[in-house]
Amino acid sequence: MDEEDQDFEEDEDFEDDDDFLIDGVGFQDEGGNSALRAATESNPRNLPCPSCNRPNRLTPADKRRGYQCDECADRAEGRGN
Repeated sequence: MDEEDQDFEEDEDFEDDDDFLIDGVGFQDEGGNSALRAATESNPRNLPCPSCNRPNRLTPADKRRGYQCDECADRAEGRGN
């Protein structure tokens, strides 16, 4: 391991580093199964899921990434009802 990699491992705290946020927004369920972004004033949960069409399931950041709601994602991955 070179010195630069070693410094990276020693100095980075991934949980507190804003560089690891997507569009400045963290996860809705930090440490959980959801890939959805947290709702904020600038990233409201105001869009329907493209799979089930239920309203207010995604944020604009989620939609840009082509996500679906947690329930549909769980079903697609064999974890849902």
